[in-house]
Amino acid sequence: MIASNRGPRRSFGGGRLILALIVAAVSLFSYYNTRSVNPVTNETQHVDLTSDQEIALGLQAAPEMAQQYGGESDDSQARALVERVCGEIVARSDAHGTPYQYQCHVLADPQTINAFALPGGQVFITMGLLSKLKTEGQLAGVLGHEIGHVVARHGAEHIAKQQLTQGLTGAAVLATYDPRNPSSRNSAAVAMLIGNLVGMRFGRQDELEADRLGVKLMSEAGYDPRSMVDLMKILEESGGGERQPEFFSTHPNPGHRIEQIQQVISETFPQGVPDNLRT
Repeated sequence: MIASNRGPRRSFGGGRLILALIVAAVSLFSYYNTRSVNPVTNETQHVDLTSDQEIALGLQAAPEMAQQYGGESDDSQARALVERVCGEIVARSDAHGTPYQYQCHVLADPQTINAFALPGGQVFITMGLLSKLKTEGQLAGVLGHEIGHVVARHGAEHIAKQQLTQGLTGAAVLATYDPRNPSSRNSAAVAMLIGNLVGMRFGRQDELEADRLGVKLMSEAGYDPRSMVDLMKILEESGGGERQPEFFSTHPNPGHRIEQIQQVISETFPQGVPDNLRT
């Protein structure tokens, strides 16, 4: 009897291992077999989200994101400024050729110094950060960086890597998610995905790529990219007190980024930055 009881346990354990290997193999195959070339960065990406899905997910996550920072600001001047600069960057840069619906929001939180973006074009800046900025060029640096995340599809890449980690479950969720079908948006799995987006943290390489794209996008829109260097100095000074800005928890230290930004500016303008760009 003892021998007969152990036999099935070994068999069941072996079956689970085989199943796990199959799930892992299918997940890896699905991830690496999904390829698309980003038209702005020219990078090959393993992303199976459509642009419509990115837009829908970002729109659904935006209210929860705003709520965490006191909701939308009622400062009409601040909103008008951010919307205008955001619109200029989108209209006059390579972002214009992307399929996303860009909306830049000002969040009411006066203490938190931060900015972030969701897939599909939802961009946020807190009043805490906006109040630290001295010029439109510095604001263009913030928004250009965050729009860079959207253009580079960093959020979609983040989701794809989650799918790879979670296996077929994540793939099945997105396979049944139709942004035009409200009933497909209400599942617990989709709600969890949106929750993950709200708490998303980009990696260091994503942040540095967004800096490079920020320089490109703000320059195309007519803003002096050296304003981004000034922005980093402001952020670095803001970190001198006891309370570290939340920006530091979601972005690499500004001091470590200035040198790269200056290098990107030199490569973009080998003859020097034109005098007619706005600061």
